[in-house]
Amino acid sequence: MPKTLPTYRIAPSLLSADFARLGDELKAVIAGGADWIHFDVMDNHYVPNLTFGPMICQALKPHAKRADGTAVPIDVHLMVQPVDSLAAAFADAGADLISFHPEASSHVHRSVQAIKAKGCKAGLVFNPATPLDVLDWTIDDIDLILIMSVNPGFGGQSFIDSALRKIEQARKRIDASGRDIRLEVDGGIKIDNIRRVADAGADTFVAGSAIFGKPDYKAVIDAMRGALQA
Repeated sequence: MPKTLPTYRIAPSLLSADFARLGDELKAVIAGGADWIHFDVMDNHYVPNLTFGPMICQALKPHAKRADGTAVPIDVHLMVQPVDSLAAAFADAGADLISFHPEASSHVHRSVQAIKAKGCKAGLVFNPATPLDVLDWTIDDIDLILIMSVNPGFGGQSFIDSALRKIEQARKRIDASGRDIRLEVDGGIKIDNIRRVADAGADTFVAGSAIFGKPDYKAVIDAMRGALQA
C-alpha cells in the first residue's frame, strides 16, 4: 500500500548544484522545500569522478537550516574505497546520515557500527547489479537502504527500470524486519517517474539535475510532492 504523503522525503543532490555558488544553492533548495540534503562523495577510485571532501560538508553544515532555524539533515553517500576513515571524517564534519557501498568495505558490519558510534545513522547502498544478500546479516543494524537506479559516478543519467524490482525486494525485507528503515532511491528521479518509484516502495528520493538548473526549485519540488500525492 503506498505510503502517505508525510512519510516522503525529497533529498536534492548537491552534485548538480552550481559549485561556484554552493552556499547560495544550498539555501535556495532548502527554501524550496528540501527535506534532506544529499551529499555525493566520489573518490576517483571506487567511481570515476571526484567531488566533495569533509571540509565542504563542514562549511555548509551551519547553513543547512530552514527559516525557522530547524536543521535540515545532511545525507552523505560515500562512493569511496576504503570507507571507514572518510566516514569518520564526515561524521565529524556534521553529517547526519552516512551510507556506503558494502563491496567497498572490508568489514561491512564493523563499518556500520563505526558510523553509529559517531552518532550518525548508517545506511547501505546497492548498485544496479549488486544483490541485496548482505541485508540478511545487517538489516537489524542499519537505518537506511539506498537503491541506485543509475550506475554511480555521474549526475544526469537516465533511470534504470530494473531498479523498480530491487526497490520492491528491499521494501519486503524492511517490512519483514519490523524496523523503521528509510528506503531511498538515487538516479534519474524526475516528476514523471517519482510516483512509480514510490509505488515500488521507496519513501526518500534523491534528485539532482531534475531540480538544480531549473529556474524555480520550489516549483519542481512541489510538483514532485504533487505527483507523490496523486
